[in-house]
Amino acid sequence: MQTKTIPSLILGGSGYVAAEIIRLVVGHPLFRLDGVVSSTYHGQRVDSVFPHLTGAIGDAAFITPDEGKQLIADKRQIAIFSAMPHGETAAVLANILSGAGEAAKVVDMSADFRFSDPKQFEAIYGHAHGAPALLDKFHCALPELESETPDRYVAHPGCFTTVATLASAPLVAFHLADGPIIVNGVTGSTGSGRNPKQGTHHPERHGAMWAYDPLTHRHEPEMEQLLARLDGGAVDLCFIPHSGPFARGIHATVFAHLKTPMPSDAMIRRYQDFYANAPFITVGERLPTVKEVVGSNRCHMGIVTNGENAVVTAVIDNLVKGASGGAVQWMNRMFGLDETTGLMTPGIGWA
Repeated sequence: MQTKTIPSLILGGSGYVAAEIIRLVVGHPLFRLDGVVSSTYHGQRVDSVFPHLTGAIGDAAFITPDEGKQLIADKRQIAIFSAMPHGETAAVLANILSGAGEAAKVVDMSADFRFSDPKQFEAIYGHAHGAPALLDKFHCALPELESETPDRYVAHPGCFTTVATLASAPLVAFHLADGPIIVNGVTGSTGSGRNPKQGTHHPERHGAMWAYDPLTHRHEPEMEQLLARLDGGAVDLCFIPHSGPFARGIHATVFAHLKTPMPSDAMIRRYQDFYANAPFITVGERLPTVKEVVGSNRCHMGIVTNGENAVVTAVIDNLVKGASGGAVQWMNRMFGLDETTGLMTPGIGWA
């Protein structure tokens, strides 16, 4: 068990996910915030960009990537949380890690290391990978679905993929579904990042909801990749994402036709057995709401069947369980800590 304070570096420090990582790290009993990298805001105080962190981080200021690389160079161990944008992460992270040796453990929350094949990445994201030599070092996985812990490098699957995969995993693992698994997901506006776009601008989003990229969204292959490990073969999944009129959280509804008719209570027991050792997952008959998990690392699921068909609803906070909290959960495991360390703070309720 690691008992010394663990220095931490956060990359891509000016985004929503990075702000949540900072919040979790400063409240963690063993991780210590040593640096927050931002090319945009370097030299400025972190709490001038994120006023809600005032009083929690002292006079900490953003540093440059080169300063972050230097900070790593003299550490015997360091936790690196990478929250840079998709497509920009790989090259920057490769440069920073070039002087890290065996000291660094990394959890990346971008999509840059979720696929081991650079051609698959290029086909999905439309450009060449920035550091193909690093791809085979990263393991993309959810902690609830992996008994083994990677030594140094983890790629976090992301928010939509987290909730859809967790809600679908028992269907796949127990071979319960007959035909495709259909996932409808509704995400809050923070899922699109801090820079405003038409789809996240409040007057456009407030009071509205719409689907986008149905059956072609870039996260669908990520879900299928993770679920296929449970089945040993290809998984037929159809994903329809939606933009919702709220800021934080994701609500996913999973539908499947069952191979064998099963009442709701039996299906609930199968899910509860599957997640018996998953401290952040709760399964029951009550259908959950997004508000009850906001600010927490929890995933709540509710299940209903009519015998032949099953519906699973699942909710997470996209910025915590879908990104920062999942990253801390992995980092806890990589440093030999209990995975719940620093993550048991309850949600904030009526956000």
